[in-house]
Amino acid sequence: MRAMVAAKSGDEFMSFVTRRKSLAAETRTDGGQRLKATLSWPHLIALGVGAIIGTGIYTLTGVAAGLAGPGVILSFAAAGAVCAFAALSYAEMATLMPHAGSAYSYSYATLGEGIAWVIGWSLILEYTLVCSTVSVGWSGYAVGLIEQAHWAVPKALLAGPDAGGIVNLPAVFIALAVTGMLLIGTRESATVNFVLVCVKLVALAGFVALTLPHFNAANFHPFAPFGYGAHEIGGKKYGVMGAAGIIFFAFYGFDAISTAAEETKNPSRDLTIGIVGSMVMCTVIYMVVAACALGASPYGVFSKSAEPLAFVLRALQQPLAASLIAGAAVLALPTVIMVFMFGQSRVFLAMARDGLLPRRLASVSPRGVPRAVTILTGVIAAVIAGAMPLSDIASLANAGTLAAFIATGLAVMALRRAKPDLPRPFRTPLVWVVGPLGIAGCLYLFTTLQTKTIRFFLVWNAIGVIVYLLYGRTKSRLAEA
Repeated sequence: MRAMVAAKSGDEFMSFVTRRKSLAAETRTDGGQRLKATLSWPHLIALGVGAIIGTGIYTLTGVAAGLAGPGVILSFAAAGAVCAFAALSYAEMATLMPHAGSAYSYSYATLGEGIAWVIGWSLILEYTLVCSTVSVGWSGYAVGLIEQAHWAVPKALLAGPDAGGIVNLPAVFIALAVTGMLLIGTRESATVNFVLVCVKLVALAGFVALTLPHFNAANFHPFAPFGYGAHEIGGKKYGVMGAAGIIFFAFYGFDAISTAAEETKNPSRDLTIGIVGSMVMCTVIYMVVAACALGASPYGVFSKSAEPLAFVLRALQQPLAASLIAGAAVLALPTVIMVFMFGQSRVFLAMARDGLLPRRLASVSPRGVPRAVTILTGVIAAVIAGAMPLSDIASLANAGTLAAFIATGLAVMALRRAKPDLPRPFRTPLVWVVGPLGIAGCLYLFTTLQTKTIRFFLVWNAIGVIVYLLYGRTKSRLAEA
């Protein structure tokens, strides 16, 4: 009898962990939960570039250079290659499932509710921490301008506890300001993002033009002073691949595009253009800017600055240009926060509509904005940005992203095997090569993260499993079916 009860309990457990949403069915929504289709491919490319080109190049270039030396260029290449494989998988799934939710939704339709919950829970971690990371990166440039202008702002309010302050008030301010901007409306926010992306690109082009005449090849020797692998020293991972685990943060803005699928006018065409196009553009830009920074200044010098690109220009006796670069960063870095906060709110929305989170969080304003989850995301991101250091937040954000990339690669291959004849607007080329390589690359990068990061990520998901067992498994829409 006990054996029969145990077997029945095991069957019930597997049934709610593996139950799947229909791939073909539209997400069930009522009038108060429906998002408006207002975006076209230029908006999507701008969203991708807006998310990818940000703290990664303006701030993390210095952090990663301190971990890898000039070999950080290879760190960019390695992280970019892994993201390229993931981007191809995302493009196929996003055009097949043009709904809010990104990797969470793909997992729900192919891998089951249990894995979908873990991925959704990981995406909550990822997007929130990205918003916090970029807020801290923005603060570095903002504080530089504040100090240059000799404003009488107490230093205790310009840095978090790790840097000897009380709270990083500029980081808190920008996180909340972007939250307010997103509440205006999706199309309006995307238009603002488009303009600010242009500002960023012009600023980076100016940086390249000013540093190229000062390029010194001697700055690239030794090329990999900390080696090519990843080894931990004092709680940080050094080496080319150790830096890749941090630099990875700089590339993955393209996955935020997939969260806008439900708001895209022509998803079968525009999502592919947006995801692949933004990745190609940004990879080239990153490599060029990083090479110019390394050629113009020894890595050991600019890597210690919270505003490395502006620091390089000041070292070249270009104070006006440095101020303009810092000003462009202050003006345009919020686009990254905007895109990821946008993505976070859509993941929250998708999970709430599915019943895995309280359904009242899925309410949408007359402007088509999920107001409650946007405000919640902004407040949490602001609190974290005010207290935690940049490198720790970025590393934690990477853990959630790597989990989502792995799930998307698995989803593409699982669907190819289960439904090989399904019409696909975009097909991942060489899927049985691209998929496994993307998954293997993500697994390897996960091992390069700091030990405390891996431990926190596992604890976070253990908490998530408890939340799912206590709430999601019984409140899920599929449980009611």
